[in-house]
Amino acid sequence: MRYRSLLVLVFALGVAVPVSADRRSDAKAQVEFGIAIAARGLWTGATLRFEKAVEMDPTYAAAWNNLGIGYEQQGKFSEARNAYEKAIALDPKNTMIKENYDKFREIYDRQNRRSGR
Repeated sequence: MRYRSLLVLVFALGVAVPVSADRRSDAKAQVEFGIAIAARGLWTGATLRFEKAVEMDPTYAAAWNNLGIGYEQQGKFSEARNAYEKAIALDPKNTMIKENYDKFREIYDRQNRRSGR
């Protein structure tokens, strides 16, 4: 019985890893497509791709970072902040994500001080 349980566990783990890898691969494809769309200035479409990527793989920090950029470009600052913070929580050592968030906060905070918010 113990051997059978171990065999089932090994099989389950063997299946779970490729599924997880497929999710990341699919999420990366969405991000790459979103970046291509963003390069044309089509931020609504790009943001939709980034949203799809984080749905597919909620642990993909780069997708959250790009989602933050997309929201920022659309003026959705609260959503941008949340996305950047999620990206940083997932990958706190990523300097690119941290720099993007710091730049966002600097501009966003300055804008809020000017408007008296």
